Amino acid sequence: MTGADTTSVRIDRPAEEVFAFMTDPGKMDLWSFGTWRVSVKSDGLVVGTAIYDGAQVFVRIEPHPARLLIDYQVGSAADNLQPRIFVRVTPGTVIGVAGDSCLLMITALRVDGMDDTRWNRLTRAHALEVELIKSLVETGFDHRTLPPSEPGPSV
Repeated sequence: MTGADTTSVRIDRPAEEVFAFMTDPGKMDLWSFGTWRVSVKSDGLVVGTAIYDGAQVFVRIEPHPARLLIDYQVGSAADNLQPRIFVRVTPGTVIGVAGDSCLLMITALRVDGMDDTRWNRLTRAHALEVELIKSLVETGFDHRTLPPSEPGPSV
C-alpha cells in the first residue's frame, strides 16, 4: 500500500531560521528518531542509527532555499537513496501570523511493501518530531551540551 502523511506545527521563529535548522545535518540527532548517533561524511551524507531497530540509515539533505523546501533522500545504502521525506517551511505572513513565526510541515511517503506497523510508527514519530523541533528551535536547547549526569539512587 502506498500513500503519504503530513504533520505540521507553528514555530515562533523566522522561517529562514527554521529552514537553516532543518538543513543542518549536524542537528538531525537532536530531533530525528530515524537517525540517532549521527555521523556526517565530508560530502554531507548523514549516517545514523534507527532508534526502533538499530538499522543503519543513510540520508542526504537536498535544500531548495529559494522556496524553503527540503528533500530528504533516505535509504538503507548510501548508493540507493530515494526522496521519501519532504519539508516545507512557510513564513508566518503567508498563514496570517507574525513574520517571525512560520509553519513547518513534514510529509512522509509510504512506499509499497511498508507494513502497517512500520507506517504507524513512522507517522507517530513524525508527529512527535515536529513538536520536538518546535521546542529545540524556540529555546535553543541542545541536550548534547549537558554535562554527564550523576548516577541516581537505586530503585
